[in-house]
Amino acid sequence: MLADKEAVATIAVRDVGKAREFYVGKLGLKAEAGKEPGVLALSSGRTKVFVYESQFAGTNQATAATWVVGAELESIVRELKAKGVGFEHYEMPNMKLEGDIHVSGKMKAAWFKDPDGNIGALVNG
Repeated sequence: MLADKEAVATIAVRDVGKAREFYVGKLGLKAEAGKEPGVLALSSGRTKVFVYESQFAGTNQATAATWVVGAELESIVRELKAKGVGFEHYEMPNMKLEGDIHVSGKMKAAWFKDPDGNIGALVNG
């Protein structure tokens, strides 16, 4: 039923203006024409990210959105860090931390938070 339908990452924020600065200004997502106040529609490749104002912003303590960036992981982490994006460091079984990147065999991942504490992830694939 839904296997051939697109899914959208939906992220609650306190302030759409600050979210725009982060998601467009720092992450480089593309803002689409706004239709409603308090809402920000973004595109990231073929994926959509829907950001909206909510009193529950930042209460999710798990990853809200993941970007599969392939071999560009290290360079993207460096570029985002240069723009002021901080990366989270977690202790996880069978993973070692190399700078800001968690490594387990061939799998590599880095996690960051937006201004409201929503967690985003970058993975190599």
